Amino acid sequence: MSFLLGCEKATVDFPTKRVFENVSVGVNTGDRIGIVGRNGDGKSTLLGLLAGNVQPDSGREVRTHGISVGVLGQSDSLAADATVEQVVLGDIPEYVWAASSRIRGVLSGLLSDIDPQQHIKELSGGQRRRADLARLLVGEWDVLMLDEPTNHLDMRAITWLAGHLRTRWRSGQGALLVVTHDRWFLDEVATQMWEVHDGTIEPFEGGFSAYIMQRVERERIAAQAEAKRQNMLRRELAWLSRGARARATKPKFHVAAARALIADVPPLRNQLELKRMAMARLGKQVVDLEDVTVQFCEGEDNAARCVLDDITWMIGPGDRYGIVGENGAGKTTLLQVIQGELQPSSGRIKIGQTVRFAVLSQHLDELASLGSDRVREVISRYSRRIMLDGKEQSPAQLLERLEFSKADLNEPVCDLSGGQKRRLALMLILLDQPNVLILDEPGNDLDTDMLAAVESLLDGWPGTLLLVTHDRYLMERVTDHQFALIDGKLRHLPGGIDEYLQITENLSESSGGFGAPFGNAQSLKQSSAQSACGTRFVSAPETSAEVDTVADKKLSGGQQRKLRKLMASNEGKIDTLRKKITSKQEELAQADPTDYQLLSAIQEEIADFEKSIEQLELEWFDAAERLGQ
Repeated sequence: MSFLLGCEKATVDFPTKRVFENVSVGVNTGDRIGIVGRNGDGKSTLLGLLAGNVQPDSGREVRTHGISVGVLGQSDSLAADATVEQVVLGDIPEYVWAASSRIRGVLSGLLSDIDPQQHIKELSGGQRRRADLARLLVGEWDVLMLDEPTNHLDMRAITWLAGHLRTRWRSGQGALLVVTHDRWFLDEVATQMWEVHDGTIEPFEGGFSAYIMQRVERERIAAQAEAKRQNMLRRELAWLSRGARARATKPKFHVAAARALIADVPPLRNQLELKRMAMARLGKQVVDLEDVTVQFCEGEDNAARCVLDDITWMIGPGDRYGIVGENGAGKTTLLQVIQGELQPSSGRIKIGQTVRFAVLSQHLDELASLGSDRVREVISRYSRRIMLDGKEQSPAQLLERLEFSKADLNEPVCDLSGGQKRRLALMLILLDQPNVLILDEPGNDLDTDMLAAVESLLDGWPGTLLLVTHDRYLMERVTDHQFALIDGKLRHLPGGIDEYLQITENLSESSGGFGAPFGNAQSLKQSSAQSACGTRFVSAPETSAEVDTVADKKLSGGQQRKLRKLMASNEGKIDTLRKKITSKQEELAQADPTDYQLLSAIQEEIADFEKSIEQLELEWFDAAERLGQ
């Protein structure tokens, strides 16, 4: 391990605040550092300081001579009239990049669906982000600094990027610093965390999950110290005011240990209670899609392109569904159909009479009309209370839960930060008391603490929730079931996001889609365009369970007994594994919270048991469908 770069006693001042004061940090070979903190606390400034792009007001930035540093900013400076190939590969000869497995891996992982001769100005936001990321990753760097690299990337691209960064350097070589709000991504790539807050940088060992555990433990210790201090002050005050008699009693303070918090925490949501409350507000019918197909005419010849293909989907009261899919797969179209804003080319939509939709959009168009109105003025227009966690909540209580300060209340809406605007928009939506909530990338602009606060708020919301996001952690945390839009078809994902990624990987291998060599984008577009409505995707006509059901319409008695035996066996194995998980969770609760290696080992065992349960459940469902159950 050798030193690469860092800063010594650095202080950075902005006109309105001091960002860092007397900060010293260092980056060594082999470091994989995730950087978190509240919006505005200086995460991007820290990267700029270490990269040499921000000069400290005092102190200095230090760097080993001759090292190379690659930086990905939140915005790019790509030339609009340049082609993708020119931007990404520059002057690198074809024989060089074609012979490099690393460069070919970057091109196929990020740009397989983009024509290399396409101009930057013709790309979507997500495609442009991938082009800028590919431009950086094809280079050789000793240190990579990535500022929000997952912005505008879909789940497949995020998963690929995590895998690339894990294997880009050999163990003990290179260094990575990444600023992101994507908690799953942090757990995948980071082996240590830096928390930026109050002008300081606080280090933690391990990825995001380990950071949360250590932070809880540190806060518990700090709370104990504060309780002792307060207790001492109370005794002193009592002695001064009432004499020695006060020393006879001693208040007792109880602060739960971090492991007790983890072991005893209740389920995130009471699903049965939320469904009961949702049904009382919505009735039995919410939205039913029956054989819905949506076609758009494109090109000079008005050729029909099928976006949604024969979709039947029943959305009920209290359902919490996540929708995943590649950019351009039709997620927005599906949401428009669900709301009745877009009529399908064929099929029927039934929307319950009591349904009241509310949408939190990506661009927060709903706040445009508020202009320079101050937050306090906006909130004063709402006197009603809403039901969350089984309790009535006032607008003031919602503001507190979403961490708006008193100073924030006097800010004009137009001057709020992106994260503040998103929190305000969500709160106003909830105050309007909808019963069907549609969230389109709600995690944009929110730091990890704010995401946790929003998730906690949604846990107690009694209605139907539809979520579209590329944030895997948020998706799996907030929704109970996930669905994928693939080639116009809507597929349930019993195995969650892992199942979706496996499906897309299989489709890539069989169709030449994802992972195709750079330069094959045009052939990919042609093959995609040839897929017509009503025609199944060749490599994945149906789920495996559907295929088996069709093939096994006439099962023999022996086959039926074999399937039932498999189901019973899997049920027993699942019960055993769940008992093992409970045992390991108890072991985790009793472990030393500062022993990171032990905690990680126990967590890995629990994760392995959970994966085994998922596989056994998939086999059980497969057998049940073949039996027609």
